[in-house]
Amino acid sequence: MFKKLFAAFSAKSKVRADAPYGTEELNTVHKMLFADDAGQLFGEAPDARVVQAIAQDASEESRVRLLAAHWLRANGHAPAAPEVLGVVIEVPLDGSMDTLAAYADGRVRYINQTGRTAVFEGAPADVAAQAKVLVASAIPAFIKASPQRPVYVPGPGQLRFTFLSQDGNRVTDGFFSDVVRDELAKPVLEQGQRLLDLVVKQGNAQ
Repeated sequence: MFKKLFAAFSAKSKVRADAPYGTEELNTVHKMLFADDAGQLFGEAPDARVVQAIAQDASEESRVRLLAAHWLRANGHAPAAPEVLGVVIEVPLDGSMDTLAAYADGRVRYINQTGRTAVFEGAPADVAAQAKVLVASAIPAFIKASPQRPVYVPGPGQLRFTFLSQDGNRVTDGFFSDVVRDELAKPVLEQGQRLLDLVVKQGNAQ
């Protein structure tokens, strides 16, 4: 399904990366996928030891662990054992964007280019399992990805992987034709395609 989303021409996007959708509500949902703004989630003056414990708690929700790690880094405390806990795949389409987010705990979020959303809280089992496979496939690509925060959404014919790590998010952009030849990025695309197929199947079954 991803293949049909890519245009055959090249152009630079001027749509801001933090506002890819036409409504503030959708842009807020999109922003939350990246788990990089802790805000006041942990209170005004949390105990760093408590936040560190949350960051390292494998039973905690992946996005909460990422937010805890973000707070630690922002306040001068390195996460004890940083992990890659998620991946977000963004594909521009018809003046909007498809966004698929998967997390190490099996949770999945999907924003269709029409504005429809889907939320999977660790179920059904096949969706959760594929989400975990996708995140695992992203670890090698994360190592070589850029820590630079993008200003604009991907242009036509391109896609973007954002790897969500407790050591800071990293980004890989590229044209589809380049991604399928990249030995690190290609597995992420393939596993993302499999997850998207399952997500769409669930939507069609409802």
